[in-house]
Amino acid sequence: MDFLALAIIGFSIILVPLLVIVFFLALSSIKIVNQYERGVKFTLGKYAGIMKPGLNFVIPIIQSWEKVDIRTMVIDVPKQDIMTRDNISAIVNAVVYYNVSDAKKAIIDVKHYAYAVSQISQTTMREIIGETSLDELLSQRETTAKKIQVILDEATDPWGIKVESVELKEIILPESLVRVISQEAEAEREKRAILLRAKGELESSKNLKDAATNLTKTKGALHLRTLQTIHALSTEHTNTTIYAIPTELMDIFTKKDGKSLLKKLK
Repeated sequence: MDFLALAIIGFSIILVPLLVIVFFLALSSIKIVNQYERGVKFTLGKYAGIMKPGLNFVIPIIQSWEKVDIRTMVIDVPKQDIMTRDNISAIVNAVVYYNVSDAKKAIIDVKHYAYAVSQISQTTMREIIGETSLDELLSQRETTAKKIQVILDEATDPWGIKVESVELKEIILPESLVRVISQEAEAEREKRAILLRAKGELESSKNLKDAATNLTKTKGALHLRTLQTIHALSTEHTNTTIYAIPTELMDIFTKKDGKSLLKKLK
């Protein structure tokens, strides 16, 4: 009886720790993958498949896994002092939006894919802007950003990365160049203003010429226009005195008969 009791006690001492170990191993084998994640499973160091969202199991010691976030991520590319095609220095800051399209490639084919995307973004931005003139960079910012996005997408495709878009957030120019551009823009505005004024004067002179022609052709039109002008002046509260002189009286000074009449009057 004593031997049986000792055997039971010894068996319990061995079995209980084993059950505890098995329980914790089973508990640690349970892995939960969120909807916005994917898991890359390895068995004895070899690729064993993709773990989809939900409850998954990983055998301890034998298997391991890496978690990958497949949501759109943002990289703030540090400011780069870049020389444009026309040898003008510009400091450019950009933002890159990307996501992991293939979790297997992102883990197996590249180490630290986020850091790799950041570095290749800086290099590509310097290359593309170095081939672009300053005028194109300022006036066609979206086109330049599109070129960078296409090249980045092609370069990172073997890594399982999809570059969605690139935005040139800030372009900083030297102060001296900013002053020159401001003066140039001001001169251009003044040029347009002068041209508009000249065009207005030309149209105004044509309208005045047409109006004068119509007034002289129509009998009595000039008198009506004179009366209209006098009426317009009379409505204003001013101290202006208007003397109306008949045009026939002025004809005396322009005709030969008028000259003889003036001599008689003298």
